[in-house]
Amino acid sequence: MNLKKVRNIGISAHIDSGKTTLTERILYYSGRIHKIEEVRGGGDGATMDHMDLEKERGITITSAATQVQWKDHIVNVIDTPGHVDFTVEVERSLRVLDGAVLVLCSVGGVQSQSLTVDRQMKRYKVPRIAFVNKMDRVGADFYSVVNQVTDKLKVTAVPIQIPIGGGVDFEGMIDLVDMEAITFSGDQGDEIHISEVPEEYKEKANQYRHEMLESLSMFDDELMEALLEEKEVSPDKIRKVIRTATLSQDITPVMCGSAFKNKGVQELLDAVTEYLPCPTDVENTAVDVDATEKAIAAGEIQENEAKRIVLTDSADDPLVCMAFKTVMEQFGQLTYVRIYQGKVVKGESYTNVRTGQKVRFGRLVRMHSNDREDIDSAEAGDIFAVVGIDCASGDTFCGDDANLSLENIYVPEPVIRLSIEPTDRTGADRLGKALERFRREDPTFHVSTDAETNETIIAGMGQLHLEVYIERIKREYRCEVTIGEPKVAYKEMPTKDYEFNYKHKKQTGGSGQYAHVVGKLKALPEGSEEEHVFNNNISQGRIPAQYIPAAIAGFKRALVKGPLIEAEVVYVEVDLDDGSYHDVDSSEKAFETCGWQAVRDALTKASVALLEPIMLLEVEIPDEYQGSVTGHVSSKRGVVNSATTREGTCYIVAEVPLANMFDYANELRSMTQGKGGFSMEFARYSQVPRNIQTEIVERRRKEKEERLAKK
Repeated sequence: MNLKKVRNIGISAHIDSGKTTLTERILYYSGRIHKIEEVRGGGDGATMDHMDLEKERGITITSAATQVQWKDHIVNVIDTPGHVDFTVEVERSLRVLDGAVLVLCSVGGVQSQSLTVDRQMKRYKVPRIAFVNKMDRVGADFYSVVNQVTDKLKVTAVPIQIPIGGGVDFEGMIDLVDMEAITFSGDQGDEIHISEVPEEYKEKANQYRHEMLESLSMFDDELMEALLEEKEVSPDKIRKVIRTATLSQDITPVMCGSAFKNKGVQELLDAVTEYLPCPTDVENTAVDVDATEKAIAAGEIQENEAKRIVLTDSADDPLVCMAFKTVMEQFGQLTYVRIYQGKVVKGESYTNVRTGQKVRFGRLVRMHSNDREDIDSAEAGDIFAVVGIDCASGDTFCGDDANLSLENIYVPEPVIRLSIEPTDRTGADRLGKALERFRREDPTFHVSTDAETNETIIAGMGQLHLEVYIERIKREYRCEVTIGEPKVAYKEMPTKDYEFNYKHKKQTGGSGQYAHVVGKLKALPEGSEEEHVFNNNISQGRIPAQYIPAAIAGFKRALVKGPLIEAEVVYVEVDLDDGSYHDVDSSEKAFETCGWQAVRDALTKASVALLEPIMLLEVEIPDEYQGSVTGHVSSKRGVVNSATTREGTCYIVAEVPLANMFDYANELRSMTQGKGGFSMEFARYSQVPRNIQTEIVERRRKEKEERLAKK
């Protein structure tokens, strides 16, 4: 494999921007499929949406991988979901990709989920190309979207194409690098026609080309000199500068087209191979586990720091690869893997760094959506899958005694919970299997048991997220289930500092228990980066060193359930300043119990407040409904941040408590005669107003009493 000719890219965007439609066209033009299927509108559904639920709902639920060949390049493509409920699919895909295509709707522009995807791309330093899709829609405005990319995403958007026409009249685009017009014909847009720039577009094309060159000259001295001296710049030179500036994430090249109308996709593929990085362009690092442990033991670095090394992209070096996605199947687990260094050979064994176990890779497959073909080996820079190994998402595998660990995937906290139980007793086993499978596949799907009521609780990123899993349990496991009311994942936080001085004494026959801790519980500001901070300020051996971790473990245990509604307590700092011990009666167990009781008591005196998840809501409605929809949002304790109208459509962005949004889909439908759409994502936790806090606490207390009475 020539790594210079490999591209690992993801296609991500807001809901309904046309990611899957675009991926379908990429498969068609690269010869991977011979018939284009649409996401909606009968037929077999798009190739990458292989689950029945995806075809029915017309949405992408799981990211799907495939490999295509474009000209002399190999392109690994991952199509990701747009709904924020499945955000972990985007997160783990971007973690292992080298470049991405950010798809934007020509009418909607930069929407809420575009912002989330942009944050994810920046988190993993993934260079991207922006593709303004749906140029055939009425109200398409390419230039407005370019401005939004600069304003909202805070990146330098550089158009390298401008559209010819727009809406119904959209014909093609002008390539500003080569200064030529590109149009498409044939049933599937297979025939590309290159011609001179039409007379009426010459002035605009020259203006935008000049702006493009001015933006690029910031990153290349030769280009700046040529511009100042008004010399002609060769297209090859321009491409070289675009590539350099894109890889350093200084610019985002912007292109346009209509995937649905088969216009501009081939040009986008050319740009992917031209401007996005190959595996050798990206510097990947890993934590050297052995060196880090030695450095921490020697006191050279702190516990939370690490010694890193830069990985090579050679197939001859020891293997370092990451399992970034797992899918449980009938015949075992299917694990998607990205190789960063070295080579994987079928039948060889490699070490899972997290568990220390050697695992044999018996069958390697190349994925094409849900189809697979067997391969014998894969090298650095490749993405493939392994059948039948047992590991978790985010695990690192190494070969030849290397002990390196790759940085894990960021996993957001779930915000919604509900209880689930099988309708009849015989389904308990099937439900257990389903929940265990989904928990392992999806790190944002949590399963727990309520200790008091023995109910099984599932938690996730939103209503749609849990709905999809419930539907899958019914279909794939033939298990009918009963669902409880959705519950918001509240949190608690102290609002006052409190000094504690707690002694734990217990004398029963034989040796007793004695522990004494003195310290302070402090409230951190709401929204702090750290949710829990523990400081050990003990000096002169007032408490022996071996008991301090036990006392801190007790503090942590006390924060699992708060005093108001037994929700997790966050934004807390606990200082351990002083204490005493007994030579005979003190033990780790005694200090853990003492730490737990001390913080539990302190929380009752620290004016604990309730926090609730606030969602970022984006509503798209015909503008005649603007007044009633904004009024309705306000009645739900929502705050409208902005309302903009474009081409008769109003876009409202607001922040609303999740607790009031459980039936919003039906409410919006009836308010707008079915013409409104919305998307929602988690924004932050915020304090609940006092009067509502009292109601929630009282309601939870009654529920608890009823449950205990049933017992």
